[in-house]
Amino acid sequence: MVEIFDPKNADLGTPEVKSDIQITLEIDGKKITVPQGTSIFRAAALNNITIPKLCASDNLEAFGSCRICAVEINGRRGTPASCTTPVENGMQVSTQNEKIARLRRNIMELYISDHPLDCLTCPANGDCELQDVAGAVGLREVRYDISEQGFVGENHLSAKKDESNPYFTFDPSKCITCSRCVRACEEVQGTFALTIEGRGFDSKVSTGLDNTFIDSDCVSCGACVQACPTATLVEKSVIEQGQPDKSIVTTCAYCGVGCTFEAQMKGTEVIRMVPYKGGEANHGHSCVKGRFAFGYATHKDRITQPMVRNSIDEPWRETSWDEAINFAATKLKAIQKKYGKDSIGGITSSRCTNEETYLVQKMIRAAFGNNNTDTCARVCHSPTGFGLKTTLGESAGTQTFDSVMQADVVMVIGANPTDAHPVFGSLLKKRLRQGAGLIVVDPRKIDLTKSPHVTLDHHLALRPGTNVAFINAMAHVIINEGLEDKAFIKNRCATKAFNAWVAFISDERHAPENTSDITGIPANELRLAARLYAKANNAAIYYGLGVTEHSQGSSMVMGIANLALVTGNIGRDGVGVNPLRGQNNVQGSCDMGSFPHELPGYQHVANTLLREKFEANWNVSLDPEPGLRIPNMFDAAIDGNFKGLYCQGEDIAQSDPNTQHVQAALNSLECLVVQDIFLNETAKFAHVFLPGSSFLEKDGTFTNAERRINRVRKVMPPLAGLADWQVTMALSNAMGYEMNYQHPSQIMDEIAQLTPTFKNVSYEKLERFGSIQWPCNDTSPDGMPIMHVDSFPTLGDQSGKANFAITEYVATTEKVNKKFPLLLTTGRILSQYNVGAQTRRTDNQVWHDEDVLEIHPNDAQERGINNDDWLGINSRAGDTVLKAKISERMQPGVVYTTFHHPDSGANVITTDNSDWATNCPEYKVTAVQVNKVTSPSNWQKRNKVFSKRQQDFLPMQAK
Repeated sequence: MVEIFDPKNADLGTPEVKSDIQITLEIDGKKITVPQGTSIFRAAALNNITIPKLCASDNLEAFGSCRICAVEINGRRGTPASCTTPVENGMQVSTQNEKIARLRRNIMELYISDHPLDCLTCPANGDCELQDVAGAVGLREVRYDISEQGFVGENHLSAKKDESNPYFTFDPSKCITCSRCVRACEEVQGTFALTIEGRGFDSKVSTGLDNTFIDSDCVSCGACVQACPTATLVEKSVIEQGQPDKSIVTTCAYCGVGCTFEAQMKGTEVIRMVPYKGGEANHGHSCVKGRFAFGYATHKDRITQPMVRNSIDEPWRETSWDEAINFAATKLKAIQKKYGKDSIGGITSSRCTNEETYLVQKMIRAAFGNNNTDTCARVCHSPTGFGLKTTLGESAGTQTFDSVMQADVVMVIGANPTDAHPVFGSLLKKRLRQGAGLIVVDPRKIDLTKSPHVTLDHHLALRPGTNVAFINAMAHVIINEGLEDKAFIKNRCATKAFNAWVAFISDERHAPENTSDITGIPANELRLAARLYAKANNAAIYYGLGVTEHSQGSSMVMGIANLALVTGNIGRDGVGVNPLRGQNNVQGSCDMGSFPHELPGYQHVANTLLREKFEANWNVSLDPEPGLRIPNMFDAAIDGNFKGLYCQGEDIAQSDPNTQHVQAALNSLECLVVQDIFLNETAKFAHVFLPGSSFLEKDGTFTNAERRINRVRKVMPPLAGLADWQVTMALSNAMGYEMNYQHPSQIMDEIAQLTPTFKNVSYEKLERFGSIQWPCNDTSPDGMPIMHVDSFPTLGDQSGKANFAITEYVATTEKVNKKFPLLLTTGRILSQYNVGAQTRRTDNQVWHDEDVLEIHPNDAQERGINNDDWLGINSRAGDTVLKAKISERMQPGVVYTTFHHPDSGANVITTDNSDWATNCPEYKVTAVQVNKVTSPSNWQKRNKVFSKRQQDFLPMQAK
């Protein structure tokens, strides 16, 4: 591939070494100073001295097997491998002379003698390290006859190719057994799916037990493909379309890790997505979604022409952008004239950029004239914002992802990082393999509980809905046994709040012996876990939706913050409170003012001084009253008071709880405007469809779970002609509020003017730094990787001090009984993403083509259930039917499913219960009964008919 050298993405052969001791040596007569422990190879590479290599890579530990990087050292015998030889003071190294050149050519000759001579037709031609190194060492001919008729000696040229993986092939005839793929699978990904089988000439890369890649433990992260120096492992897209000729660096649009990728292109066509080593969140690693599942962006299901209709019982009519925008604006203005200004609202997207989200909430406030704006964070992480703001003073996590490498103990609560945040999950597993302690708090046995070479100290399998009782018991042990960090509490925490909390948490009702009947966690096990966490030098907590999606989600987040504060685990590397955000821009959608009570930067709309700042900039009067949350919008729609909704990039008909209630609300609207890339479940109720643009078609920024603001760069033109920010701007103009931005950078400049934490953020600075972690203000002009190092934001009348919060356990009203004896909890799976609209339109379907119900063998036996039986699942909200998967991952009395497929109706059975502070739905606790059935549920039958009718309503070219 032809491209300009990128030092951030260069391979320096061996990993970086951090040391305060500097070593000076000579390489090829040039004096060089590097940190102690640096390899000769890396020292040379850092100083533009090229040493050829095959087995070395700077994301892998030095191996020294290929011998191509051999050098001579003055005063030493032999030619040691430069990748495994550390520098020493006064060392004199020669990287090139006739002896070394002859050795390298001989080694390369042996490699080439057992390699197919198909370079002209090889898919890696032009991007093959073996080919490059052969040229670099001056190999021009091979002395061995390697033709099919006259080969002298054995070879591997007839080895069978494995094409089972949908995204890449494995051709062992091209393998040089450098072990880079095996080591990448072990060291980077931590899956250990590959091994070297056999010895000497018979050695080969194996997936074990003669498995193919698709049948092995491989998770298709692409680390092996990335590591391979030949065409042994190569993307099928490259085989089919050839080598890319240019690349553009951008940010993944899947989970909240925020991985940086090179979109490698031919013209405007993406050939492959390669993880970018300069990405601070992923350091050149990836998962199956970000690496391979980008084909949805050009899928045939994309709607690229605006469509309108007067009723959902009518066919869609394709139209121009101008007509569609004016149609929507006319409808919305007519509704307001008839029902009042508060009768319409909008929902922003956590999949769209910061700039686009900012514009949507601005349009709602300035053009609609109300604060009826909300976001999908309402249904996932709104308790994080509330809980962390209350205790720590900022609505975001405290650390970088890299911080976990300094943790001595890690507690994972209600999260499954290897499935939902896999690149961080790999980093976490790396630290655990190095010896960090692990506490998993989850009703289910997640992958971390059985990860290779990871020691699980405690799996606290609590009952769904009892999180707060658990966290209070942990804190009780710490206070009761005198394990608190007294100095930290005295210096960094509000005394009055701490004393009140101690009085609360010391009560014996919080003792593990008195909570074990509630949580199901044995008292002694909990005490041991509390001691492990409290006594660690550095202890970190990572949590997910298993914390927030409860009726006490906000209380649990505050309880987690209490635990970190009481042990002093805040304000340095290796500690902290770390929410793992679900979607790519959940953090950003919250930062940008998507909630009905907060302007961008979490500035309350009722605060006159703050509101007037926005009014002056926007040149409009703003409503001081908070608007409707998403659940309020649904209720008001059914009551007849809310009649118009603009929904950008969210599929609320599939993702929100109590699906039948949501569908009834959408059906009550007189105008639903949906802006998305596919005709999703919500769009089936729409009157206006405005085609959206994928992340590959726009410029902007995403903010990941570690507050990292990353650039999103357009790699191809919007298929529908307009990026999302341009569509929102056009609608606002049609509604009567003028916007006139020429580029998203201008929107970011406005955000920086109005949002204190973004004050010094600009595209120019992002280009210089690559990424920035907010707050980026006068105190920290280049960003703040670790929060709360010296002080906390002012909380109430307590300046710079953290706040302990009282977290009373209140049992959920969703209880089991004879009619509903089981508890259903939900989650995600590695290969699919959220409602599946993107990943279901890729080959990721190979791994998960339907949602199933996981049930413990005891519960299955009691009901006569076998694997793949159809199961009717009934709750107080509704019923659906899923196939059975008998699994010991579950505890008896608890069942589990995912929600990636609309036909499954997983949210038909979840209830309207929600968090007391934020209305975040209680997805994780639903009382159900499960029985064998022979046909789909009535809802599934009705929905299938409805979906078929809506599909038939599409114009021919959109079908």
